[in-house]
Amino acid sequence: MSLQNLRSFIETFRCQSISTAARNLNLTQPAVSQHIMALEAQLDRKLFERKPRGVEPTAFARDLAAQVGDGLDRAEAALARMQARSSNLSGVVHIAGPAELMAEKIAPHLCKLAEAGVQARVRLGGRSSIYEALQAGEVDLAFTASRPDGPQLAGQRVSSEKLLAVAAPAMAARINAAADMSGALASEPFVAYDTDLPLVRDWCAQNDVTMAAQEPAVTAPDIRVLRALVEAGAGWSVIPDYLCARSMDAGTLHMLGSGARAPENEIFLVWTRSALRHPRIAFARDLLLDGV
Repeated sequence: MSLQNLRSFIETFRCQSISTAARNLNLTQPAVSQHIMALEAQLDRKLFERKPRGVEPTAFARDLAAQVGDGLDRAEAALARMQARSSNLSGVVHIAGPAELMAEKIAPHLCKLAEAGVQARVRLGGRSSIYEALQAGEVDLAFTASRPDGPQLAGQRVSSEKLLAVAAPAMAARINAAADMSGALASEPFVAYDTDLPLVRDWCAQNDVTMAAQEPAVTAPDIRVLRALVEAGAGWSVIPDYLCARSMDAGTLHMLGSGARAPENEIFLVWTRSALRHPRIAFARDLLLDGV
Protein backbone atom coordinates (compact mmCIF):
# COMPACT_ATOMS: atom_id res chain seq x y z
CA MET A 1 0.00 0.00 0.00
CA SER A 2 1.52 3.33 -1.08
CA LEU A 3 2.35 5.73 1.74
CA GLN A 4 1.74 8.63 -0.65
CA ASN A 5 -1.77 7.33 -1.34
CA LEU A 6 -2.39 7.04 2.39
CA ARG A 7 -1.10 10.56 3.05
CA SER A 8 -3.34 12.00 0.31
CA PHE A 9 -6.28 10.12 1.80
CA ILE A 10 -5.61 11.28 5.37
CA GLU A 11 -5.13 14.91 4.33
CA THR A 12 -8.32 14.85 2.26
CA PHE A 13 -10.19 13.22 5.15
CA ARG A 14 -9.05 15.94 7.55
CA CYS A 15 -9.68 18.83 5.19
CA GLN A 16 -12.78 17.31 3.58
CA SER A 17 -11.54 18.96 0.40
CA ILE A 18 -9.31 17.53 -2.33
CA SER A 19 -8.13 20.98 -3.42
CA THR A 20 -7.15 21.99 0.12
CA ALA A 21 -5.39 18.67 0.66
CA ALA A 22 -3.47 19.14 -2.59
CA ARG A 23 -2.36 22.60 -1.50
CA ASN A 24 -1.23 21.35 1.91
CA LEU A 25 0.73 18.50 0.32
CA ASN A 26 2.23 20.63 -2.45
CA LEU A 27 0.60 18.40 -5.04
CA THR A 28 -1.82 19.03 -7.88
CA GLN A 29 -5.50 18.31 -7.38
CA PRO A 30 -5.49 15.60 -10.12
CA ALA A 31 -2.56 13.88 -8.38
CA VAL A 32 -4.42 13.70 -5.05
CA SER A 33 -7.56 12.45 -6.83
CA GLN A 34 -5.49 9.72 -8.50
CA HIS A 35 -3.99 8.68 -5.16
CA ILE A 36 -7.45 8.36 -3.63
CA MET A 37 -8.82 6.42 -6.60
CA ALA A 38 -5.84 4.06 -6.46
CA LEU A 39 -6.46 3.45 -2.75
CA GLU A 40 -10.18 2.90 -3.38
CA ALA A 41 -9.31 0.37 -6.07
CA GLN A 42 -6.88 -1.43 -3.78
CA LEU A 43 -9.38 -1.58 -0.91
CA ASP A 44 -12.39 -2.11 -3.17
CA ARG A 45 -14.25 0.45 -1.10
CA LYS A 46 -15.46 3.98 -1.76
CA LEU A 47 -13.80 6.50 0.52
CA PHE A 48 -15.53 9.79 -0.27
CA GLU A 49 -18.80 11.14 -1.59
CA ARG A 50 -18.41 14.20 -3.78
CA LYS A 51 -20.38 17.23 -2.56
CA PRO A 52 -20.98 20.68 -4.10
CA ARG A 53 -18.29 21.94 -1.76
CA GLY A 54 -15.63 19.39 -0.87
CA VAL A 55 -16.09 15.74 -0.07
CA GLU A 56 -17.71 13.73 2.71
CA PRO A 57 -15.95 10.63 4.11
CA THR A 58 -17.78 7.32 4.03
CA ALA A 59 -18.09 5.21 7.18
CA PHE A 60 -15.27 3.00 5.88
CA ALA A 61 -13.07 6.06 5.39
CA ARG A 62 -13.70 7.14 8.99
CA ASP A 63 -12.64 3.72 10.26
CA LEU A 64 -9.54 3.72 8.07
CA ALA A 65 -8.52 7.23 9.16
CA ALA A 66 -8.92 6.30 12.82
CA GLN A 67 -6.63 3.30 12.36
CA VAL A 68 -3.83 4.80 10.26
CA GLY A 69 -3.91 8.60 10.73
CA ASP A 70 -2.01 9.02 14.00
CA GLY A 71 0.49 6.30 13.10
CA LEU A 72 1.26 7.94 9.78
CA ASP A 73 1.72 11.31 11.51
CA ARG A 74 4.15 9.80 14.01
CA ALA A 75 6.15 8.02 11.33
CA GLU A 76 6.46 11.12 9.17
CA ALA A 77 7.36 13.32 12.13
CA ALA A 78 10.03 10.84 13.25
CA LEU A 79 11.49 10.75 9.74
CA ALA A 80 11.51 14.55 9.59
CA ARG A 81 13.31 14.74 12.94
CA MET A 82 15.97 12.30 11.71
CA GLN A 83 16.40 14.32 8.53
CA ALA A 84 16.78 17.48 10.63
CA ARG A 85 19.58 15.87 12.63
CA SER A 86 21.44 14.63 9.57
CA SER A 87 21.31 17.77 7.43
CA ASN A 88 22.00 21.47 7.57
CA LEU A 89 18.70 23.15 8.25
CA SER A 90 17.63 26.16 6.25
CA GLY A 91 14.50 27.90 5.12
CA VAL A 92 11.69 29.73 6.86
CA VAL A 93 9.26 28.76 9.60
CA HIS A 94 6.16 30.93 10.00
CA ILE A 95 5.05 31.30 13.62
CA ALA A 96 1.93 33.07 14.87
CA GLY A 97 0.72 34.19 18.27
CA PRO A 98 -0.73 37.08 20.31
CA ALA A 99 1.59 40.10 20.28
CA GLU A 100 2.13 40.30 24.03
CA LEU A 101 2.78 36.57 24.44
CA MET A 102 5.26 36.54 21.57
CA ALA A 103 7.06 39.61 22.92
CA GLU A 104 7.23 38.63 26.59
CA LYS A 105 7.62 34.85 26.54
CA ILE A 106 8.36 33.45 23.07
CA ALA A 107 10.79 35.90 21.43
CA PRO A 108 13.88 34.78 23.43
CA HIS A 109 13.45 31.21 22.17
CA LEU A 110 13.36 32.27 18.52
CA CYS A 111 17.07 33.11 18.76
CA LYS A 112 17.78 29.37 18.91
CA LEU A 113 16.11 28.89 15.55
CA ALA A 114 18.33 31.54 14.00
CA GLU A 115 21.40 29.89 15.51
CA ALA A 116 20.39 26.63 13.78
CA GLY A 117 20.03 28.36 10.41
CA VAL A 118 16.24 28.50 10.36
CA GLN A 119 14.63 31.87 9.68
CA ALA A 120 11.49 32.75 11.69
CA ARG A 121 8.70 34.92 10.36
CA VAL A 122 6.38 36.03 13.17
CA ARG A 123 2.72 36.85 12.56
CA LEU A 124 0.71 38.56 15.28
CA GLY A 125 -3.02 38.29 15.85
CA GLY A 126 -5.90 37.07 17.95
CA ARG A 127 -7.37 33.60 18.26
CA SER A 128 -9.59 33.70 15.15
CA SER A 129 -6.92 35.04 12.81
CA ILE A 130 -4.34 32.60 14.16
CA TYR A 131 -6.53 29.56 13.52
CA GLU A 132 -7.54 30.86 10.11
CA ALA A 133 -3.87 31.24 9.18
CA LEU A 134 -3.11 27.71 10.39
CA GLN A 135 -6.00 26.20 8.45
CA ALA A 136 -5.00 28.12 5.32
CA GLY A 137 -1.39 26.96 5.55
CA GLU A 138 -0.12 30.52 6.00
CA VAL A 139 1.67 29.70 9.27
CA ASP A 140 3.39 26.51 10.39
CA LEU A 141 3.24 26.83 14.18
CA ALA A 142 1.13 28.97 16.49
CA PHE A 143 0.85 29.81 20.17
CA THR A 144 -2.70 30.15 21.48
CA ALA A 145 -4.54 30.28 24.79
CA SER A 146 -7.04 27.67 23.59
CA ARG A 147 -6.86 23.92 23.07
CA PRO A 148 -6.75 23.07 19.34
CA ASP A 149 -9.91 21.56 17.93
CA GLY A 150 -10.47 19.86 14.59
CA PRO A 151 -8.98 16.89 12.70
CA GLN A 152 -6.33 18.98 10.91
CA LEU A 153 -4.76 20.37 14.08
CA ALA A 154 -2.63 19.01 16.88
CA GLY A 155 -1.02 20.74 19.81
CA GLN A 156 0.72 20.45 23.15
CA ARG A 157 0.44 22.47 26.34
CA VAL A 158 3.58 24.53 26.94
CA SER A 159 2.63 26.94 29.71
CA SER A 160 -0.22 28.62 31.53
CA GLU A 161 -1.27 32.07 32.64
CA LYS A 162 -3.33 33.24 35.61
CA LEU A 163 -5.73 36.13 35.08
CA LEU A 164 -5.49 38.88 37.71
CA ALA A 165 -7.79 41.88 38.17
CA VAL A 166 -5.60 44.92 38.75
CA ALA A 167 -5.78 48.69 39.06
CA ALA A 168 -3.54 51.63 39.84
CA PRO A 169 -2.97 52.06 43.62
CA ALA A 170 -5.57 54.77 44.29
CA MET A 171 -8.31 53.05 42.31
CA ALA A 172 -7.44 49.66 43.81
CA ALA A 173 -7.74 51.12 47.29
CA ARG A 174 -11.24 52.41 46.57
CA ILE A 175 -12.41 49.13 45.06
CA ASN A 176 -10.88 46.93 47.74
CA ALA A 177 -12.34 49.07 50.54
CA ALA A 178 -15.90 48.71 49.23
CA ALA A 179 -18.29 46.20 50.78
CA ASP A 180 -19.80 45.30 47.40
CA MET A 181 -17.19 44.28 44.81
CA SER A 182 -19.65 44.31 41.89
CA GLY A 183 -20.85 47.79 42.76
CA ALA A 184 -17.32 49.06 43.28
CA LEU A 185 -16.15 47.78 39.92
CA ALA A 186 -19.22 49.21 38.20
CA SER A 187 -18.49 52.63 39.67
CA GLU A 188 -15.02 52.76 38.09
CA PRO A 189 -13.99 52.80 34.41
CA PHE A 190 -12.31 49.74 32.96
CA VAL A 191 -10.24 48.91 29.88
CA ALA A 192 -10.35 45.70 27.86
CA TYR A 193 -8.87 43.75 24.97
CA ASP A 194 -12.05 44.21 22.91
CA THR A 195 -15.77 44.82 23.42
CA ASP A 196 -16.41 41.09 24.01
CA LEU A 197 -14.38 41.45 27.24
CA PRO A 198 -12.84 37.94 27.10
CA LEU A 199 -10.46 38.25 30.07
CA VAL A 200 -12.72 40.50 32.13
CA ARG A 201 -15.70 38.18 31.73
CA ASP A 202 -13.63 35.13 32.72
CA TRP A 203 -12.41 36.77 35.93
CA CYS A 204 -15.87 38.09 36.87
CA ALA A 205 -17.50 34.70 36.29
CA GLN A 206 -14.86 32.97 38.42
CA ASN A 207 -15.42 35.44 41.27
CA ASP A 208 -19.22 35.74 41.10
CA VAL A 209 -18.97 39.39 40.07
CA THR A 210 -21.86 40.80 38.06
CA MET A 211 -20.69 43.08 35.27
CA ALA A 212 -22.73 46.22 34.85
CA ALA A 213 -23.97 47.06 31.36
CA GLN A 214 -21.18 49.49 30.64
CA GLU A 215 -18.71 49.84 27.80
CA PRO A 216 -14.96 49.81 28.36
CA ALA A 217 -13.34 53.22 28.45
CA VAL A 218 -10.64 52.00 26.06
CA THR A 219 -10.14 48.82 24.04
CA ALA A 220 -6.74 47.75 22.70
CA PRO A 221 -5.81 44.38 21.12
CA ASP A 222 -2.47 44.31 22.93
CA ILE A 223 -2.49 43.64 26.66
CA ARG A 224 0.74 45.59 27.13
CA VAL A 225 -1.22 48.68 26.11
CA LEU A 226 -3.91 47.79 28.66
CA ARG A 227 -1.24 47.46 31.34
CA ALA A 228 0.05 50.95 30.57
CA LEU A 229 -3.48 52.35 30.63
CA VAL A 230 -4.21 50.76 33.99
CA GLU A 231 -0.95 52.06 35.44
CA ALA A 232 -1.91 55.53 34.20
CA GLY A 233 -5.25 55.33 36.05
CA ALA A 234 -7.49 54.98 32.96
CA GLY A 235 -9.38 52.11 34.57
CA TRP A 236 -9.09 48.64 36.04
CA SER A 237 -8.62 45.54 33.91
CA VAL A 238 -7.81 41.83 33.94
CA ILE A 239 -4.26 40.98 32.86
CA PRO A 240 -2.28 37.70 32.74
CA ASP A 241 0.14 37.33 35.64
CA TYR A 242 3.29 37.24 33.50
CA LEU A 243 2.42 40.67 32.10
CA CYS A 244 1.75 42.43 35.39
CA ALA A 245 4.19 40.76 37.82
CA ARG A 246 6.92 43.40 37.46
CA SER A 247 4.43 46.25 37.77
CA MET A 248 2.96 44.70 40.93
CA ASP A 249 6.45 44.29 42.39
CA ALA A 250 7.13 47.95 41.58
CA GLY A 251 3.85 49.02 43.21
CA THR A 252 2.37 50.62 40.08
CA LEU A 253 -0.37 47.95 39.95
CA HIS A 254 -2.33 46.43 42.82
CA MET A 255 -4.47 43.32 42.74
CA LEU A 256 -8.22 43.62 43.25
CA GLY A 257 -10.20 41.49 45.66
CA SER A 258 -8.57 39.99 48.71
CA GLY A 259 -8.53 36.24 48.12
CA ALA A 260 -9.98 36.58 44.61
CA ARG A 261 -9.77 33.46 42.46
CA ALA A 262 -7.54 33.72 39.39
CA PRO A 263 -8.81 31.86 36.31
CA GLU A 264 -6.06 29.94 34.57
CA ASN A 265 -5.60 29.68 30.82
CA GLU A 266 -3.43 27.00 29.27
CA ILE A 267 -1.00 28.05 26.51
CA PHE A 268 -0.62 25.64 23.60
CA LEU A 269 1.78 25.29 20.72
CA VAL A 270 -0.39 24.27 17.76
CA TRP A 271 0.41 22.93 14.29
CA THR A 272 -1.32 21.27 11.38
CA ARG A 273 -0.71 17.53 11.45
CA SER A 274 0.73 17.52 7.93
CA ALA A 275 3.27 20.26 8.73
CA LEU A 276 5.61 17.96 10.66
CA ARG A 277 6.59 16.20 7.43
CA HIS A 278 8.99 19.10 6.88
CA PRO A 279 12.29 18.71 8.80
CA ARG A 280 12.68 22.40 9.65
CA ILE A 281 9.12 22.61 11.04
CA ALA A 282 9.57 19.41 13.06
CA PHE A 283 12.85 20.83 14.38
CA ALA A 284 11.28 24.18 15.25
CA ARG A 285 8.33 22.49 16.96
CA ASP A 286 10.62 20.32 19.11
CA LEU A 287 12.89 23.26 19.97
CA LEU A 288 9.98 25.43 21.08
CA LEU A 289 8.38 22.61 23.08
CA ASP A 290 11.65 22.05 24.92
CA GLY A 291 12.31 25.73 25.57
CA VAL A 292 9.04 27.48 26.37
